[in-house]
Amino acid sequence: MAALRAGHPHVRSAQTAPTSATPARFGRPAIRRLPFGYLVTVAVLPLILLALLVGRLTLGAAPSPLIGSSAPSFALADLDGNPVRLADLRGRPVIINFWASYCASCVEEFPLLKSAVAEHRADGLAVVGVVFQDRSEAARAFMSRMQATWPAAMDVTGEVAQAYGVFAPPESFFIDRDGRIAGRQIGELSRADLARQLATIIGKE
Repeated sequence: MAALRAGHPHVRSAQTAPTSATPARFGRPAIRRLPFGYLVTVAVLPLILLALLVGRLTLGAAPSPLIGSSAPSFALADLDGNPVRLADLRGRPVIINFWASYCASCVEEFPLLKSAVAEHRADGLAVVGVVFQDRSEAARAFMSRMQATWPAAMDVTGEVAQAYGVFAPPESFFIDRDGRIAGRQIGELSRADLARQLATIIGKE
């Protein structure tokens, strides 16, 4: 009777079925059901982010090719439709600050720019904010909330940012009285950064 049970086909299949069926149902086939495009995206996305980070760090560390050259001229309209022309500020030290309302670092550095304008009023320091890829309504609310005292120009086409090689906000350019770029700050300004850059266009800290 024991030999009959061991040799019976039904008994043998019942014993071996769980071990052969389990890998087929719960193993590799579950991974194969994922869309191929999803798997490619998951694999490539970290590489893209890494490339952007490396490019950002490299750009920040490299000297700007614009330093010492004439600042690209522009004529834009501010949030109230008034003209903002860089040429009108010739003879004054100027900070061109590319910013956006969604930029947290722009919020952090804003008080420093306000302090600089107040401290160097006698030197004729001017600040021009250039709105970078932002909506005018959001920019207007930002300027009002921060109580800005300088114009915010809308770079609608992005041509000005492209002329200055701006990667992302915030980014600031320090223009001397002769209209030449004396300094460039990629990323948020610190108090020490601002003092150092102002010294190049005003001549004192």
